[in-house]
Amino acid sequence: MQIMFDWDDLKVFIAAARTGSLTAAAQRLGVDAATVGRRVSRLESALKSTLLARSPAGLQLTAAGAQLLAIALDAETAMEAAAQVTRPDVIAGTVRISAAEGFGGAILAPALPELAAARPGLRVELAASAGFLSPGRREVDMAITLSAPDEGRLIVEPLTPYQLALYAAPAYLARKPTPATVEALRSLDVVGYVDDLIYAPELRYLDEILPGLTPRLASSSIGAQREIVAGGGGIGVLPCFMAEGLVRVLPDQVLLERRFWLSTHRDVHDTARLRAVRTWIKALCATGADRLAPYRSDRA
Repeated sequence: MQIMFDWDDLKVFIAAARTGSLTAAAQRLGVDAATVGRRVSRLESALKSTLLARSPAGLQLTAAGAQLLAIALDAETAMEAAAQVTRPDVIAGTVRISAAEGFGGAILAPALPELAAARPGLRVELAASAGFLSPGRREVDMAITLSAPDEGRLIVEPLTPYQLALYAAPAYLARKPTPATVEALRSLDVVGYVDDLIYAPELRYLDEILPGLTPRLASSSIGAQREIVAGGGGIGVLPCFMAEGLVRVLPDQVLLERRFWLSTHRDVHDTARLRAVRTWIKALCATGADRLAPYRSDRA
């Protein structure tokens, strides 16, 4: 038996599944939340399956919904590819980026207005938070991560190196002794991550500097850690590009190096809008190289 449904309902379902919220999907589509709910319900009726379940965390895909989403995303990619046949150079549509919180907030976000001015047909959604959304599951179009994802359907490339160091506020160092050795950190206030909320091994900075070093003040957010340090709460490891106004501590002994990676789903990697955003991100990293990695490694 052939099942008939409206393609527009499927697009609404994709938006609801991606955002996990009727309200967020409505904002993305330019309609009201009631319309999103109604269109999803109509699709569920046509398919005789529950696709999205409500939960305290938002909308959650059912098993049937997850199956449909995978098929719907392939269909969406095919429709976009068909449009590119007649308009191969048109840079328009939505690009959703998942980025490490610090990089997304300090590097990408301030530069987005310039991108928007240069590409008026482009809409960018930036998810800059602790943890990452996955292009492999089509939660986002591209991701900037702390390590290279190991997913077969992704095209992964190194983006840029960056450095981290120990920093403190001038006010903190005015009332506490400036440490002369790494071991002296044990007697001072240290700021860091909440241990059981660390989502990537690359974030275990304190153990790398001094095994067993425990923060007195901790947060799952690097942005919050930066504010704690800036407020005089202690000494913390921060990306150098987030350390403006702070004092580097133990500069001859502590310098950490990491790398950001850029990944996109193979099916959308070569679309005009993703090519344009990838080019913009790479140029942003190139022009900001001295901010991302300001110190020579052999000085650490």
